[in-house]
Amino acid sequence: MKRRDLLATAGLGAAAAATLAAPLAAPAIAQSAPTIRWRLTSSVPKVLDAIYGANELLANYVREATDGRFQIEIFAAGEVVPGLQALDAVQNGTVEAAQTPLYYYIGKDPTFACFTALPFGLNARQQNAWFYHGGGRELQDAFLAKYGVVGLLGGNTGTQMGGWFRREIKATADFAGLKFRIGGIAGQVMAKLGCVPQQIAPGDVYAALEKGTIDACEWVGPYDDEKLGFVRVAPYYYYPGWWDGGPTMHFIMNKARWEELPASYRAIFEAAAAAANADMLAKYDARNPAALRRLVGQGAQLRPFPAAFMDDAYLATTQLYAEIGAKNADFKKAVDSLTAFRNEEYLWWQVGEYPYDGYTIRARARG
Repeated sequence: MKRRDLLATAGLGAAAAATLAAPLAAPAIAQSAPTIRWRLTSSVPKVLDAIYGANELLANYVREATDGRFQIEIFAAGEVVPGLQALDAVQNGTVEAAQTPLYYYIGKDPTFACFTALPFGLNARQQNAWFYHGGGRELQDAFLAKYGVVGLLGGNTGTQMGGWFRREIKATADFAGLKFRIGGIAGQVMAKLGCVPQQIAPGDVYAALEKGTIDACEWVGPYDDEKLGFVRVAPYYYYPGWWDGGPTMHFIMNKARWEELPASYRAIFEAAAAAANADMLAKYDARNPAALRRLVGQGAQLRPFPAAFMDDAYLATTQLYAEIGAKNADFKKAVDSLTAFRNEEYLWWQVGEYPYDGYTIRARARG
């Protein structure tokens, strides 16, 4: 071998040896997967397991998909902040995230309600369709950015019940002076019909109904209502909850903290939220029938709201939207969007979904 070739070979060997002796650089994937710990507060207590369980599903998916690098610690309502202060806690950085229905915050702006549920608004499937494919997410993102948060759908109860009443309702006039535990925009509609809406914390509703402090209350539906025992003090169980046709739970995140996450973590979080969104509705659909049967066995008397009352409520709702929209451009834009989407959706529902369900329900009733 020539001397020149020998020196070159020796040089390469020395370089290789130096490379082997040096510490190995961390793989790029490890560098982009830091250890992160978040705190998430819920607006509901643990007893409402179908809703609260969505938090556990989210946290488990995120933890497992990141090999434990992204951990989310969950807190029930009241453990860090009261349930109705979840948005504030996310905004001010007390926690990084929260599970909450956005319509709890209409005191800040009635537009929040548009992304959870509006009286005579969207049902659960339509709410998902509007958010994911009908422009709802874009409207929501622009609105929530004003409050420094990001929101993802995190569950749905499906259409709720109209509530528990101590006495029978036969006409709109029966609501005059009636003290009804109902909040949000629905409470404003009911006030137009003579009702006296009451805002009462969940833990105090049963006692207020039992003592006669209120005459009626609405909550969710059979599965959750059974746990709270309303049937023992208010036997008339009305339907439908026209103010909650497809009430959506949200996961909301502090916008600055969200944007700090690696892109892969954000993608995993979004996928986990979508899984929680589907799972919650499936749970309620699976559990409500048996719960309703048990409630009837305990004395619940099912009643549909009178048709004339439903018409009055629809008219009052339309008037209220016009009044709010005249003063609030964000609200008007969102209501116009979801109303147009709902009307378009029913072109299909009245041909496909509704006739199918209607026929099979009638066929079942005929045996």
